[in-house]
Amino acid sequence: AYERTCRYFARKTNSVVVSVGYRLAPEHPYPTQFEDCLTATIHFMRTAQDYGVDPSRIIVCGDSSGGTLTAAVAQALVTRRDLPKLRAQILIYPYLQCVDFNLPSYQQNKGVPILLKERTLVLGLKYLNKDLSVIEAVLNGSHIPEDLQLKYQKWVNPDYIPHEFKTRGYKPSTTQPLFSKEVYTLVKPMFDSVFSPMLAEDSVIARLPEAFILTCEFDVLRDDGLLYKKRLEDHGIKVTWCHLQEGFHGTV
Repeated sequence: AYERTCRYFARKTNSVVVSVGYRLAPEHPYPTQFEDCLTATIHFMRTAQDYGVDPSRIIVCGDSSGGTLTAAVAQALVTRRDLPKLRAQILIYPYLQCVDFNLPSYQQNKGVPILLKERTLVLGLKYLNKDLSVIEAVLNGSHIPEDLQLKYQKWVNPDYIPHEFKTRGYKPSTTQPLFSKEVYTLVKPMFDSVFSPMLAEDSVIARLPEAFILTCEFDVLRDDGLLYKKRLEDHGIKVTWCHLQEGFHGTV
């Protein structure tokens, strides 16, 4: 599915493109996928000159869950002193957070193919090999303890979504969900920054490389991209943002 896209990128940008064939869930459980991507990236950074590549011009890139992996790899590399610094990260409609499944884009695009609102969570829970019976509770926000809710609302908050993205059928939530310790215990890995890169600490975000973020109007993940853009820019990270007004998830 991706070979033609990778060839296109290589040809149009006159770049060497390395496509990581990371192992897939459920046969290879989370976080194997992240570990494979990180291992491949580190190996390439160390051997870039063997491929005629300038080690100071390496960019990581991915779309959808590949965008999640891209963001997580970029974060994992900020503390490495034994490697060259990443030049940039390209996030194409990435999944970045598990805190709020009622952001404007989740409400507006819940029934837009191919990534329906509920399917997003089903895929995430299957990825973590967790029971699907908790879907309703997580969608309602019952999986987050109050202390984490307060911490995360600095980063994941509908108030930070520009007004023009709220004009199409968005209703702000007025009720506080009832917290379930049982659900939280089950889905706790979702709050790991490898699974939800939006939840990385400020000390990590502040050291990230320049970013290109692509969002699509008709995509439940649109607001993940918008919120990550804000987080990066709040720390002085340069972001090039491209929004496809007619785009949907998988459009690339």
